[in-house]
Amino acid sequence: MSISALSVMVVEDHGFQRRMALRLLENLGIAGVSDAADGRSALQLLSSRDEPPDVVMVDLDMPGMDGIEFIGHVAQRRLARAVLVVSALDPALLNTVQTMARAYGLRVLGSVEKPLTAEKLAAALTTYGDLLGDDEVDEPVEISATAIREALARGEIRPWFQPQVEFGNGKAVAVEALARWVRRDGQVVRPQSFIGLLEREGLADPLADLMLEQACQWKRRWDLEGLRLNVSVNISPTSLADPTAADRYQRIVQAQNVDPAEVVLELTESSVMADAARALSVLARLRLKGFGLSIDDFGTGYSSLAQLSHIPFTELKIDQGFVAGAWQQPRKRAVVEASLDLARKLGLEVVAEGVATVEDWQMLADLGCSMAQGYLIAPPVAPEDLPRVLAQWRRPEP
Repeated sequence: MSISALSVMVVEDHGFQRRMALRLLENLGIAGVSDAADGRSALQLLSSRDEPPDVVMVDLDMPGMDGIEFIGHVAQRRLARAVLVVSALDPALLNTVQTMARAYGLRVLGSVEKPLTAEKLAAALTTYGDLLGDDEVDEPVEISATAIREALARGEIRPWFQPQVEFGNGKAVAVEALARWVRRDGQVVRPQSFIGLLEREGLADPLADLMLEQACQWKRRWDLEGLRLNVSVNISPTSLADPTAADRYQRIVQAQNVDPAEVVLELTESSVMADAARALSVLARLRLKGFGLSIDDFGTGYSSLAQLSHIPFTELKIDQGFVAGAWQQPRKRAVVEASLDLARKLGLEVVAEGVATVEDWQMLADLGCSMAQGYLIAPPVAPEDLPRVLAQWRRPEP
């Protein structure tokens, strides 16, 4: 998407700085420009618009409603598609504000230090198109408990797969199975819209079993086609309270003629905490049977080190919140470096999630990360499309 097609609102209390920003945007060929001198008037203007602007450029240090409070309102009320922070404040504070905005579900183009230049603005606004590519947009869908039960029974919930590739040679070595509800009308619904309901209805374990079974079926099919890939499947925290889970997973995998050593079971940091003794028993038995164990979204909880010290993990997944933009944010990079160093000392493979740009890739490669997963390689795709997507990834640039 060309930046000249963007609509941008500038929110800046300093008159000269605001006029300078508007002039720079015009020089970049952006015609859809508007402005406001403070947060409250900006919210009024945004609320009155038929369509939200693509980008709101906001200064943080404003009198009255400061930029942080303003961004919170914009995010919660969905008054803009993305935000660009403009400030000369402490980088650590800017990073916190960006993380807050992303937690609200707002796209963040990063931050630009004052004084503004055309080059700085162009570089930041160019990332808008990349962020659009990273977001799958769901149509609003009303989901009842009955509908989700029927969807699971009819086989409408199925795995899509996102590749994991080695940094050393770019070779695809694994895929993560991610649930998608493919409705009869063709609409594809992402898990954010239905996983919570499934869990509340006590269907998390049947979903995990289904995903494991279908992932292994597709793996076996790809094996026969000469495409050998390990598969990663997310398991429900409730499964760790079931003493029969390890045997059940082994039966599911072996029924598809798949070796458990080619299957990685992913669990989040909080999964083990509810019933630690029983969970540790299940996890130890899974490792005994040969399954790989991955700690997912590493660093987003509060018990990471404790988990790593007593669970036989084989893999660590660095959360995409730390990966995105770490090449230009020292604090994020420090977290990534520390995670990689810890993994090396523990003998764990590392998958970096959310690798979306060449800069992300280069930084992680320089730091010695094992594997990458993210939109730079491919989004999650239907299983029948995976061989084509991987072939396209391996194809050399013309």
